[in-house]
Amino acid sequence: MSYADIATTGLRCLPPETAHGAALALLGLGRPPAPPPPDPALAVTLWGQRFPTPLGLAAGFDKDARCPDAAARLGLGFGEAGTVTPRPQPGNPRPRLFRLRRERALINRMGFNSAGLEVVAARLEGWRRANGASQRPLGINIGVNKESADPARDYAAGLARVAPLADYVAVNVSSPNTPGLRAWQAGDALHRLLAALAEAHARLDGAPPILLKLAPEIDDEALAALLKAIEGAPVAGLILTNTTTARPAGLVSRQRAEEGGLSGPPLAPSALEVLRRAYALSGGRLPLIGVGGIDSAEAAYARIRAGASLVQLYTALVYRGPRLVGEITQGLARLLAADGFASVADSVGADHRAPTAGGQDSSISRAETRDAAISSPIARAAASGSGACVIGRPTTSAVAPARAASAGVATRA
Repeated sequence: MSYADIATTGLRCLPPETAHGAALALLGLGRPPAPPPPDPALAVTLWGQRFPTPLGLAAGFDKDARCPDAAARLGLGFGEAGTVTPRPQPGNPRPRLFRLRRERALINRMGFNSAGLEVVAARLEGWRRANGASQRPLGINIGVNKESADPARDYAAGLARVAPLADYVAVNVSSPNTPGLRAWQAGDALHRLLAALAEAHARLDGAPPILLKLAPEIDDEALAALLKAIEGAPVAGLILTNTTTARPAGLVSRQRAEEGGLSGPPLAPSALEVLRRAYALSGGRLPLIGVGGIDSAEAAYARIRAGASLVQLYTALVYRGPRLVGEITQGLARLLAADGFASVADSVGADHRAPTAGGQDSSISRAETRDAAISSPIARAAASGSGACVIGRPTTSAVAPARAASAGVATRA
């Protein structure tokens, strides 16, 4: 048993939020035993950036960017800091994080506890100066304060502040722990948000890709409307999904009645289904990051075949520790090889492709039969070479070099 396994077991003896803080501090002090170098077949190129593997660290682990190279230290392909709010706020009262041990799940009602944009940005600026190019892409997840008078403006301000420091920016409109936040996924609120992001994006030199993080409860109608709304907007992808307020049948842990967002294996079926629908509705043209209940190579591969270009972990690390990273990356390489795929990119969305007579995947996706109201504008914009974001295409050319130059750091490989 490695010291990382001993530490993981010991941390589970502490109250959940205390253990979380201790894990982050320990990771900042040293590097767990690294898994073997990843198979080259696992490398993914997306938005002009190279991800050594498709497996990343989800937002929520390092809310205030205290350990920006956490992903590299764990052997992951990329990280995501946050959620960061414009102004500091304490979040909800404790206790606000609960283990469901029988289900290997968590319920949290953290409420966007955050040190605030300026503290996080200053920390990242110092880290960039000290370290230069990072080993892994780092996304920054932004939110709004609970008492925000103008959330759209706050999201735009967050984008502008972190853009020079981020390899992508995730806009969190789906946390269940901030009242009214999920309203920004639809209707007039969504259009106001997109307009504010577009205005801020237009002012940036070499803006990073912008992604929206959605809730697992989003239905087909709302998802189709959102995909229609983001055509021509500076949105380069979706993160699917956040935690759920649902309590699936079969939960037995006594903490199951706690309020908040549920993560871990009970979330996996709904998160997978939303991702599958988003890939089909977008015709596979919109890059997707799958998250929610991924705890094995098989679970990660299922998201990739359903349409995810990248996947993220968090809750599973609480229960399995750092060794899980190597298990998943090595397992993914075996699964790709067993199915005859030369790369992760070849396997993305494979479940949507009809098999040919010879048993191989056809290049024609069943998703191509989606509603013409979604497909036609996308095809027209792609054919026109419009500089606006088109589903499945980066918002700018040479995004990473331009942004790196504006930030005064080298492009990360």
